[in-house]
Amino acid sequence: METVVHKVSAAEPQSTVSKMKVRLKETFFPDDPFRCLEGQPMKKKWVLVAKYLFPILEWAPNYSLSLFKSDLIAGLTIASLAIPQGISYAKLADLPPIIGLYSSFVPPLVYSVLGSSRDLAVGPVSIASLLMGSMLRQVADPNAEPLFFLQLAFTATFFAGLFQASLGILRLGFIIDFLSKATLVGFMAGAAIIVSLQQLKNLFGIVHFTNQMGLVPVMSSIFHKTDEWSWQTVLMGICFLVFLLLARHITMRRPKLFWVSAGAPLASVILSTLIVFIFKAENHGISTIGQLKRGLNRPSWDKLLFDATYLRVVIKTGLVTGIISLTEGVAVGRTFASLKDYQVDGNKEMMAIGLMNIVGSCTSCYITTGAFSRSAVNHNAGCKTAMSNIVMAVTVMVALLLLMPLFVYTPNVVLGAIIIAAVAGLIDIPAAYHIWKMDKMDFLVCLCAFLGVIFISVEDGLAIAVCISIFRILLQTTRPKMVLLGNIHGTDIYRNVYQYKEAQRIPGFLILAMEAPINFANTTYLNERIRRWIEEEKVAEHKQTALQYVILDLSGVASVDTSGVAFLIDLRKSMEKRGLELIFVNPVGEVMEKLQRANEIHNFFGMDSLYLTVGEAVISLSSLVKLSP
Repeated sequence: METVVHKVSAAEPQSTVSKMKVRLKETFFPDDPFRCLEGQPMKKKWVLVAKYLFPILEWAPNYSLSLFKSDLIAGLTIASLAIPQGISYAKLADLPPIIGLYSSFVPPLVYSVLGSSRDLAVGPVSIASLLMGSMLRQVADPNAEPLFFLQLAFTATFFAGLFQASLGILRLGFIIDFLSKATLVGFMAGAAIIVSLQQLKNLFGIVHFTNQMGLVPVMSSIFHKTDEWSWQTVLMGICFLVFLLLARHITMRRPKLFWVSAGAPLASVILSTLIVFIFKAENHGISTIGQLKRGLNRPSWDKLLFDATYLRVVIKTGLVTGIISLTEGVAVGRTFASLKDYQVDGNKEMMAIGLMNIVGSCTSCYITTGAFSRSAVNHNAGCKTAMSNIVMAVTVMVALLLLMPLFVYTPNVVLGAIIIAAVAGLIDIPAAYHIWKMDKMDFLVCLCAFLGVIFISVEDGLAIAVCISIFRILLQTTRPKMVLLGNIHGTDIYRNVYQYKEAQRIPGFLILAMEAPINFANTTYLNERIRRWIEEEKVAEHKQTALQYVILDLSGVASVDTSGVAFLIDLRKSMEKRGLELIFVNPVGEVMEKLQRANEIHNFFGMDSLYLTVGEAVISLSSLVKLSP
């Protein structure tokens, strides 16, 4: 058969403005949300823009009674979970319990208008609550200065919402992708343990407890305060914790019984409140929530604190809690959207969650997002639209107006048990094992996040894991993978000789494949690595054929900068001094364009140095290979 050798050709060069336009569009507007506006009349355009900004306008006009029945059941179900969790998580953040209920009323209403997820159930979450409480305690004592602490919390929530909304508006959601799965698995597990340890204060009835979050100070505080332990509190705490975990286990084994774990927290609150009221247990060492103010959210925009002294702390707290809550909310929304086969716009979700927190900070709410546990209950309960959030909010409103006096006798120990049961699901041992089996470096990131959270602090543990992940990316960039290729006998296929045992080296050729962009960060390493390969080849030369050609397969090189082009020019000159010829195979897109431009200036290669495939290059050049004397 006659072999046809195809030559590489470049696409028609684009202007710099055109390339920048394409790059910016791919980065910030990959989905092109307003593409559908083209050719539409002005009135239709306004309607489409309004539907894009307010997703409620898409489903509300076609809403039906049958949909409402499903949403009503789902909304009442998640409300039964949101009320006890809202009170519990507010205490976790060292805020008054009523703030947790406020945060389960206004934010869901805002999200139902702006959010694109049908399944996301909005409210306070454990990790963000823990982060906010621990970070703000560094500058204020919630017990000594409750009003000041509350001001800091509202202000941090405002900045969290501002940051979240900005990411969505500027379409910079890719920033949260720096939180890898390994980072989140380790961070969530560590945070869950820290949250649980903090609740031992309520489970043992300890009054004087450490404000620190680390494992050592918490355990030290527990065993140095044995004189404050209350056996009545311990007994009640263990009983309700077993009940809650048992309910969760039943739901995990039989998902159709989702209402068991969903209703267990509220049932625990009602039952424990009755026990305390009937037996006057508050007189026997069991502490209770106390009086909660009846009424709806009060305006809090006058409580936002922009004092320069504390601005750095509230911005930092808002940034960290905003990223974590945003990551959880978007991930949960996308998870359940994939189960129901509909699309969730990540940028739209960021705007919705951000605006909801901005509004919340002005209406006595603290940081909220889509909670996984409540969203799972909402999904399993058969929700159809975001109306379930409205039903939940209305139910919480009724509780705020009518039921607050009933929470006077609710014991703190049961709230602690509810938190421990809720965060138990964040410890994902199978996911950690899977990461260990798949990638040891990722497992190191996971482990560092876990240990950092437990032994240092929640925010420092997260920072350590993110830094290790970024360092790994930098390492991959500065030390890109380059492989030695050989021919699979009987074919024109060339593969990694260390991966495929049947791949054989071709005498007279050194064939290398680059699998990363060539840029200023890795040119020095690439140059040194190629030189070492050539030296190794010289030492172990074949008896009959000396090395004559160095072939670089550039198929995996997506881009090259000016440093990369200079590296290729210098490499070719170096090869010529050694009596070798440098061959390029299949440079793509931008790489080919820049090589042509460089060739016009430096004239450093001819078209006979470019080939479409490694096989064609070897076939074309084999007849020119000289035997060793």
